[in-house]
Amino acid sequence: MSRTEQKAMTRQRIVEAAGRLFRRNGYGGIGVDGLAKEAGMTSGAFYVHFDSKGAAFRDAVDHGMADVKAGVQHFQREHGQAWWPEFVRFYLGAKRTCDLSESCSLQSLSPEVARSDEPARAAFEAGLRDVAATILAGPKSPELPRDLDAACAALASLVGAVTLARAVGSNAMADQISAATGRVLLGARWA
Repeated sequence: MSRTEQKAMTRQRIVEAAGRLFRRNGYGGIGVDGLAKEAGMTSGAFYVHFDSKGAAFRDAVDHGMADVKAGVQHFQREHGQAWWPEFVRFYLGAKRTCDLSESCSLQSLSPEVARSDEPARAAFEAGLRDVAATILAGPKSPELPRDLDAACAALASLVGAVTLARAVGSNAMADQISAATGRVLLGARWA
């Protein structure tokens, strides 16, 4: 493996570790030392790849949004015309209850991006537009959003539902939020 390839792999390892920590702890909840430790390196080695925590955050946002797009594409490939209902069920189920470090970047990073700099917001917006376009370009599926407005509204509903469900103290209320959102997005197909 060349030195360039090793450097690219190390940078990718940092970005993945940063994404996990930013999703779990928030931007303010982790420093460079913690990011470096999670990636299995020293803080000095971190600075070989990134000039600041903010730079790592921007790359983590890019990577996280690419993961969301890849997840949508996975559901489209695996479920064909049934992909949208399957995706909604997955998002309101597994992505609502998984560890925050493995949560969806749309849900867990958006409050952090809102407090961040313009380049991070621009990266998030570009990623969001790409995810919405990917939804619309997929196989026709029952209850699939019809246009960009509907795709954005559906994503906002999913993200909002997961955010609220994670924030409440009772499982019953979390389930109610998820089920109500599922019924709005899928109608009778939610059952």
